[in-house]
Amino acid sequence: MPKKIVQSEFEVFDDINALSENDQILFKSAIKACDNAYAPYSHFFVGAATRVEGKIYFGNNQENAAYPSGICAERSLIYWLGANFPHTQIDVIAVAAREESSNHDLPVTPCGACRQALLEYEIKQKKPIKLLFRGSDKKIWVSPSINNLLPIAFTEDNLHE
Repeated sequence: MPKKIVQSEFEVFDDINALSENDQILFKSAIKACDNAYAPYSHFFVGAATRVEGKIYFGNNQENAAYPSGICAERSLIYWLGANFPHTQIDVIAVAAREESSNHDLPVTPCGACRQALLEYEIKQKKPIKLLFRGSDKKIWVSPSINNLLPIAFTEDNLHE
């Protein structure tokens, strides 16, 4: 039986200061967006930020006692953008997370549902979206595309097979 190997590649920067000035500003905005997250149950605060027409927009996780009625930071951002700027092009999204009581050595990546939603937007705009994310160790991971995080994705093509 043939095997297929699927790989993803990332750039890893030691800290935020190694990013371009624009990406530093965006990532600091994602960190600040964590402050407005509503996470009384998980105590896991996530913020997302992107720049549209020169202005930075935010999303953050919003929990609800009736799980899974809440929404993640990445989807709150991307759905808001889709509703308010349906034809805009997104170049980069920064995602920051923090937990009240522990550290993660690995970066905190978008969950599967968020990866799917972000990939849908990337496909819609026919242009990769660069993703910046990190864990508590402060190293910034950079993916050149959302597809890099979800290389075998469910897309519109699957609906027509």
